[in-house]
Amino acid sequence: MPRMDLPQHELETYLPDRTEPADFEEFWAMTLRRSRAAAEPPRFSEIDAGLPVFDTWDVSFSGFDGQPVAAWLVVPTGRTGPLPCVVQYLGYGGGRGFAFERLTWAAAGYAQLVMDNRGQGASLGSAGATADVSSSAGPHAVGYSTRGILEPEEFYFRRLYTDGVLAVDAVRAHPAVDGDRVVVAGGSLGGGTALAVAALAENLAGALVDVPALCHPRRAMEVVEGNTYREIWTFLRTNRDKADQVFRTLSYVDGMNFAVRATTPALFSVALMDDIVPSSSVYAAYNHYAGAKDIRVWPFNRHEAGGPYQTAEQIAYVRDLLS
Repeated sequence: MPRMDLPQHELETYLPDRTEPADFEEFWAMTLRRSRAAAEPPRFSEIDAGLPVFDTWDVSFSGFDGQPVAAWLVVPTGRTGPLPCVVQYLGYGGGRGFAFERLTWAAAGYAQLVMDNRGQGASLGSAGATADVSSSAGPHAVGYSTRGILEPEEFYFRRLYTDGVLAVDAVRAHPAVDGDRVVVAGGSLGGGTALAVAALAENLAGALVDVPALCHPRRAMEVVEGNTYREIWTFLRTNRDKADQVFRTLSYVDGMNFAVRATTPALFSVALMDDIVPSSSVYAAYNHYAGAKDIRVWPFNRHEAGGPYQTAEQIAYVRDLLS
């Protein structure tokens, strides 16, 4: 496969200018204030998931604007006190599925919360259990990435990223979780969510950000046509006069603008042949990232990036981070 993007030596110093709305911080502060004010206490219903070495809870917590979001909490049995927790965000199209589908972090000895993607899980991967409630999504391309894209207040990712922050709030309320040692993690869309939460949530222990989507989206749309970016330029092919509105809305969720505000230690990954999330967009966020950071580079991989190799790197990173 030919090289998808810039040479690696250029990527390592790639630091594009950011386009940031003047009210970026107030926009997100207001969003979180309003949603937290509408939140009810999370509900943890213990279930028998057929996993005798884990305790499992079906979780419902208040996300954006108090709307219910589903999750799984899985914790090793036999624990003697609260455990560090990894909050896992899912990729595009994925739902939380069954509790037994994602057990890596619980198997490594941590509490693990898997958050459902609102409105997703019906077309790819595991089934979802959370509705996407929007007051006015407006015209949009097929998929999720342009729902409400003409107005920042109505944009799908405002709701999803708020869910991500409030998932951290929720899991900290469980007695099996050490709220001072919470790590957020995700890949692709989940990586973009983890990056946003790393900037918006307080007192996180770390972040695992794999090939994050929605970083430097204008550049990404020029390089690849995968999922999110295809939906955006498909919308713009029809709504030819709406480009300024679209890119203004995208600036409120651009991973670069979160990266400059994120101070929690983070491990990134990037794949140099990625045809879904181009490597220049990942490096745009990574090079702007304000906290302690490291990155694993996978030269010959597409969007799967490091796969299990990256997971092994993450397990070692989290172990050292929390020791």
